Amino acid sequence: MPEIVVAERYCFLPGRDAVQRNVRLETGGGSVRPANGSDQGCDAGLVVASPVNAHDHGYGIRTLGFGCGDDALESWIANLRLRPRTDPYLEALVAFARLAKTGVGLTMHCHNSLNADQLVEEAGAVVRAAGDVGIRLALSCPLLDHDPWVYGGPDQLRDTVTADEWTLLQPLIPQYGSIGAQLQAIDEIATRHHGGLVDVQYGPIGPQWCSNALLEAIAQASESSGRRVHMHLLESPRQRRWLDERFPQGVVAYLDGIGFLSPRLAIAHGVQLRGDEIELLSERGVQLVSNPSANLRLRSGIAPLGEAAGHGLEVALGLDGTGFDDDQDLWREMRLMRMLHGGRRMQPDYEAAAVFRSSIETGRKVTGFVDSKDISLIDYDRLCDDFLFDDVELTEVLLTRMCARYASGLIVDGHWVLRDGQLVTVDFDAARQELLEQARADGPRLQNERKLAGLLHSAIHRHYANLERS
Repeated sequence: MPEIVVAERYCFLPGRDAVQRNVRLETGGGSVRPANGSDQGCDAGLVVASPVNAHDHGYGIRTLGFGCGDDALESWIANLRLRPRTDPYLEALVAFARLAKTGVGLTMHCHNSLNADQLVEEAGAVVRAAGDVGIRLALSCPLLDHDPWVYGGPDQLRDTVTADEWTLLQPLIPQYGSIGAQLQAIDEIATRHHGGLVDVQYGPIGPQWCSNALLEAIAQASESSGRRVHMHLLESPRQRRWLDERFPQGVVAYLDGIGFLSPRLAIAHGVQLRGDEIELLSERGVQLVSNPSANLRLRSGIAPLGEAAGHGLEVALGLDGTGFDDDQDLWREMRLMRMLHGGRRMQPDYEAAAVFRSSIETGRKVTGFVDSKDISLIDYDRLCDDFLFDDVELTEVLLTRMCARYASGLIVDGHWVLRDGQLVTVDFDAARQELLEQARADGPRLQNERKLAGLLHSAIHRHYANLERS
């Protein structure tokens, strides 16, 4: 049944739209629309477009919870081996519900498969979880076939470990399916699930983990199918160094040469991008998804967003599973984005309005939901309970104070997901407790895995430390 929401303040896109007072909105039927009449309805202090988490990995148990502390990206990845084996549906349910509790109704889920042979089944579980929570889902399906552990291949670690240690590590080297089999799995996932509140995308993990043949096959598949592509690119200084050796013409130029760059492509991180590469990406209509907290926590640096804005490169925002306070709070990530990239001049390099364009409009483009009209309800009175003036600029209010605890409601596709600060679709606490019980039951295996992960972590760390000294 349709329902009326009466917004004391309404501003769909802060920084672009004027704040309207006492706006009546009708929900239901898959949309939110202006309403006429005088029927009573649900009161909301502030209604804005729901922000988009445009790059994430859906960790039900956040990385520090399984012992994967902040580190340089390459050695940090080794400790992802400690991710517990849990039900993929339950893990995704907890991750998506955690986001919905903050007022976020659309996420890009870059799936990290626990069992690559079960990707189709895992994807189905993830889609079901998003549907049960009630959020929109962009599903980036992983593709990789090249150089696991370290750029250039695992054999480079031989000199950093003893013969006995290498005997322990060698059986762990990942084996990948054929390019055809990987692409066929994604076609099957798309056939089963693409449409409605789900957008299935190709997810090459990054050019450092993909052969040229795989990258070229993805470019061709995307062009023929029209399916979007979501890929990590030039995240760390070590990636920059190695990719420059592999692609003397530059990795971005190489990707352009094979037809990889198009408006269907979004790249995550881009911390090491050069000005000429930013200009080319902008010309091709590519979108950049920035992850400020993850870039800091994994010692990758600060992305050149001011330069990106100067070249007209569209920028979105994502949490990458590693928000600044480890809390998956996209509102705080928006604040960090503004603070890091404002620059030092009188006129900011990255203005408040640009933050909202990134976290709403460009985020919708990256995820394939350009026309979505989902809304977040905010407890404005509590957010501004000490204000002396009633006309403080809304972008300043949100980018200075807003965080998850002030999110009071979320309406996705015309349906309530969060109401009066409580999820109405799933029991988050019960799901989280069940997930923790599953993870703890995996403890004996993880205890043994910690030794192997520690050995791999140390070997990778020594490898790159030696390169930095050379």
